Amino acid sequence: MPYAQKWQELFDLAERPERQPGARGRLGHTTAPWTAASHAAATLRTDTEKSRRRLRSAHTSVATGAAGLAAVAELAGLLKSWEERLTAVRDTCDHLAGALLGVARDVGEADDAVRASFGPGDREGITAGRPGA
Repeated sequence: MPYAQKWQELFDLAERPERQPGARGRLGHTTAPWTAASHAAATLRTDTEKSRRRLRSAHTSVATGAAGLAAVAELAGLLKSWEERLTAVRDTCDHLAGALLGVARDVGEADDAVRASFGPGDREGITAGRPGA
């Protein structure tokens, strides 16, 4: 099926809401899920870093109180392993927060570009952030 024909089928479906239960007859999307996901990733990044710091602090207290015991050496190995894991999670969340926010920005810019491409007579039902409103 040619590329243009696939797009035309999507537009035809959007104009016939009776074929799609619950559809309003307009294509639309919002930046809200991307922004919310970005905030969730940023919060997880912050919480992970706090946990990593508390783990380090707790280990320091144990190591000081139990100096000379064989278990302290084992705990040091575990601490290193957990710090590496938590650092990887923190860094991944940091990356995701920025990437998801970038998607939200791109979606908004795409909406603006599409909106601007319509002529004055073609803009019925097109409003910023609320297709079909």
